[in-house]
Amino acid sequence: MKSISFARVSSREQEETGYSLPSQEKLLEEYAERKDFDIAKKFSISESASGKNQRTIFNEMMDHIKKNKIKIIICEKVDRLTRNFKDAVCVNEWINEDPERQVHFVKENCVLTKDSKSNEKFIWNIKVSVAQYYIDNLSEEVKKGQKEKISQGWLPTKPPLGYKTVGEKGHKIHVLDERTAPFLKKAFELYATGDYSLHQLAKVMSEEGARSSLGNKITKSRWAELFSDPFYVGKIRWKGEIYDGKQEPLISKELLQMVQDVLRSKATPKYRKHFSLFKGLMQCFNCKGRITWEQKKGHEYGHCNYYKFCQKRTYVREEKVEEQILSYLDQITIKKPRLVEWVQKALKESHQDEIAYHQKSREEVNHRYEQIQKRLDMLYDDKLDGKITPEFYEAKFKQYSKEKEDILDSLQRHSEAQSKYFELGVNVLEISKGAKELYLKNLTEKRRTLLSLVFSSLQLNEEKLEIQYTKPFEIIFQRNNQLKSSKIPQTLQMPTKILEPAILGQNERKTALSGGPTKTLLRGQDSNLQPSAYT
Repeated sequence: MKSISFARVSSREQEETGYSLPSQEKLLEEYAERKDFDIAKKFSISESASGKNQRTIFNEMMDHIKKNKIKIIICEKVDRLTRNFKDAVCVNEWINEDPERQVHFVKENCVLTKDSKSNEKFIWNIKVSVAQYYIDNLSEEVKKGQKEKISQGWLPTKPPLGYKTVGEKGHKIHVLDERTAPFLKKAFELYATGDYSLHQLAKVMSEEGARSSLGNKITKSRWAELFSDPFYVGKIRWKGEIYDGKQEPLISKELLQMVQDVLRSKATPKYRKHFSLFKGLMQCFNCKGRITWEQKKGHEYGHCNYYKFCQKRTYVREEKVEEQILSYLDQITIKKPRLVEWVQKALKESHQDEIAYHQKSREEVNHRYEQIQKRLDMLYDDKLDGKITPEFYEAKFKQYSKEKEDILDSLQRHSEAQSKYFELGVNVLEISKGAKELYLKNLTEKRRTLLSLVFSSLQLNEEKLEIQYTKPFEIIFQRNNQLKSSKIPQTLQMPTKILEPAILGQNERKTALSGGPTKTLLRGQDSNLQPSAYT
């Protein structure tokens, strides 16, 4: 007689202790041979199958035996066939439709049919109930364990790409994966610039060597999921709630927010086969519309995109624009040693003022932190003394904890802003020593970054490029011109009137070089440097 076999392994431990699917299938084959049954098809469920997949396989088995008029099911035990009442009802209905239909439980030496005695059916129902109880209890224990794991600050499942699990069973934690973490960090930084679509980013990171845990290429949809995961800033998202995690953050909260802004932005770059050097960097001088770049006969041409409104729709080759860019970069290059010393002194004074500003801000933030901590301590004492209800305690605890977290974020931002301000000063000095040379020796992306640091505005007036320098380089440009036109020897003392209000604008404050506390070169540029308008 034709029959089918049904095997199930529900946990890795069962598979390791002799209950593997091959061992079960071998047992069922030996039983079928003794009973002279022909196994027409084998069905099995592995421990890795989800509840939805298990249900799908069970339904496939029931459909198969009905369609092919098979009347015998062979399985090891009751809990191998079903572990819920819904499946048990399906089996009962199938048995009761035909007296010849049978379910053989090999290890329990039991055969269930329509004509089985009442005590056999009673035992069958009890075993199904026990199996259902086991599953329900296991679910409760798993949820309890997950809740405890989260309360300890650890994700109760596999961490996202960039992290790995270490430690023994019951004491496993998540740490940065030295193999994949650098790729993830670079991907966040690249996407935050706004210069990449998800398609472009996936391609670039694939070329860099980024792969999933299984060694496959990471798709753009997967990158979108990773960019939305708070796990990378030390948080845990679980069932719609956000918890504090103990894992080492891979990126800053500011970087994650920048990535989120780009993801939600309607101006996110779309995939293009050709990516122009000046794409998104320039405006039309006449109508302020964007300059579009396109390839024709092996050359890049730029023109105003608002062709219906702009009357000056001239096509300009990229090479002609680049020649003008190089000329403007050459005009901010410091070629005299005294001017280098002048910039260095201004930057040093500027940096000292920045340190003092952040020191004072940190003192105020620390004072607020101490106040919040005292309130939390008093709140806890009031709860122990019964002065407040548990509900009121929980509400205020969440409020103060949120304020405490915001204060810590503020401290982190001050620290990062100070280092970014320092990096900006270093960049100004390095660029001013040789802007043209830096531009020529770097590739497209670094050239675009250089242009965004040096120029606050780039506009095409037909074939002529009109520019505005950012404040630091505007000052250097003016000083270069004054030295060229001046007949005063360079060996004179450090000039203190070069940056007076008459030159920089009617500013009543003193400059850094004239002894005042203002940041001459860098105050006009935000210490937390944001991407320029083209992003």
